[in-house]
Amino acid sequence: MYNGGQAGLTFWSPNVNIFRDPRWGRGQETPGEDPAVAARYAAAYVRGLQQPYGPSRNRLKLAACCKHFTAYDLDSWGGTDRFHFNAVVSPQDLEDTFNVPFKACVAQGRAAAVMCSYNQHYTRTVEDAVAATVKAGLDLDCGPFLAQYTESAVAKGKVADGDVDAALMNTVVVQMRLGMFDGDPARQPFGRLGPADVCTPAHRGLALDAARQSVVLLKNGRGKHGGGVLPLTGKARRRRGTVVAVVGPHAEATVAMVGNYAGKACAYVTPLQGIGRYAQTIHQAGCVDVACQGSSQPIGAAVDAARRADATIVVAGLDQKVEAEGLDRTSLLLPGRQAELISAVAKAAKGPVILVLLSGGPIDIAFAQNDRRIGAILWAGYPGEAGGQAIADVIFGQHNPGGKLPVTWYPQEYLHKAPMTNMAMRADPAKGYPGRTYRFYAGPTIYPFGHGLSYTRFTHALARAPAQLTVQLSGHHHAAAAVSLLNATTRHAHAAVQVEHARCDGLVVPVHVDVRNAGDRDGAHAVLVYHAPPASAVAREGAPVRQLVAFEKVHVVAGGVARVEMAVDVCDSLSVAGKDGVRRIHVGEHSLMVGELTHSVTIGVEQLGA
Repeated sequence: MYNGGQAGLTFWSPNVNIFRDPRWGRGQETPGEDPAVAARYAAAYVRGLQQPYGPSRNRLKLAACCKHFTAYDLDSWGGTDRFHFNAVVSPQDLEDTFNVPFKACVAQGRAAAVMCSYNQHYTRTVEDAVAATVKAGLDLDCGPFLAQYTESAVAKGKVADGDVDAALMNTVVVQMRLGMFDGDPARQPFGRLGPADVCTPAHRGLALDAARQSVVLLKNGRGKHGGGVLPLTGKARRRRGTVVAVVGPHAEATVAMVGNYAGKACAYVTPLQGIGRYAQTIHQAGCVDVACQGSSQPIGAAVDAARRADATIVVAGLDQKVEAEGLDRTSLLLPGRQAELISAVAKAAKGPVILVLLSGGPIDIAFAQNDRRIGAILWAGYPGEAGGQAIADVIFGQHNPGGKLPVTWYPQEYLHKAPMTNMAMRADPAKGYPGRTYRFYAGPTIYPFGHGLSYTRFTHALARAPAQLTVQLSGHHHAAAAVSLLNATTRHAHAAVQVEHARCDGLVVPVHVDVRNAGDRDGAHAVLVYHAPPASAVAREGAPVRQLVAFEKVHVVAGGVARVEMAVDVCDSLSVAGKDGVRRIHVGEHSLMVGELTHSVTIGVEQLGA
């Protein structure tokens, strides 16, 4: 697109803010609520965009910009907007939650830039604002502020010529790394790429594969002949005589499937079109749009279609009129009369009912989860241009779902206890504050983080993991103080060593897991490894009760076994951020949890001299 004159080479992407609050309109842009997932996503995304090359690997295909540093996750809620909200965050939450993906962006991904968030207005004059931001490392303003006020700031002596030179140099260096001054673009490594290379069969196939992998099977009730309601059929061909009613406001979704910040799609496959490739369809929207408000909604027509069909698929959910940049949600329930439509269809249907949800954020669908007449529920997120095909492929068994929820799905009542303006991650029982995300919230959920079913069944066996581990103290000048601190605390249950005092190089816990596919279908499985620190760290420091520390997806054939080898970094993943924001490795018994397994690792410290 750059070579075709339609784009630049610097991109304001990826968005790696933690999906802290379920109402956040821009949560759809992010990888979810977990810092470990967000960090790995951030580094991989940046590497994928930038693709460094050249003798020193310092040339860039594109320049990535991780955003928004930091603790930005409120757009417009309750009279507060992102331009004026002062997000007050504790050092502990900054260290173990909000800053984790940004550290990975820079340290592992080597991002060309980081975009700051909207911050508190604390300077007296516009020139003071220029001085504070430029000296802090702001090289480029994506608005007019620096262009308007930097000259005045220099004239008043608040900004030196050298500060301006440094910002300009940093900006131009990125352009140089992108090859903008290297002459004829056609002679450069990516110079021959053009718009014709975008909508290729390979790229469209990748869009379909990504959509299939993203589908999460939330519910799969028992079918008439045993097994689950889904898949409806294992045959990847149109079934003559089978009639499927496709209803709901998203049955013919196109643009809604790409969410926000998306380019123009090559071509759309709607859910109705995708399902139509497997069975005969009858279609009634049931709601004229996602809002589904008012007495004139054609719910009756959808109910009648369900009565006449062998199976009914309801495609419902949210869109950019409900959640978007500048628009946070006020409810976790489905908009308008969507729930009424779903329940009415389920009551009338003569065959199985499958509910498909399109949304960026979580939805309270307890009514559907508890309704036995609704046999299965899928969440497809905003699945992109091939979303309709991916949904149909999962429903009819062409693809075995393996997606997991990247966010907690809370009940509607959660909102009454957690105002968006409260940035604290940890619960405060004394004030009735429930905490946020699976790491700190212990209340009821609609679906937990990491939930996702399959058409087959997986079991785990631990092939390798140590029972004990010794942390050696580093030999630098802080070590003596570290030893003194450790000696003073080893007789207590809360002994811990600061990470900066430990020898971290190569300090990992190998975790090798054998994954068995105990079912009759091939499938992909995400192996999730959680860490629980010693109880004292939870009680004294407010450490997460559990925290995802490693994950890998593996494909296992029916009846087969695959070994997944992971390594958990002790200093990064088994340390705990204290209230002061300092990471420490706690001495004592740590637990690693994989599926149904729990493995104990006792960490000790070798007290070396300075």
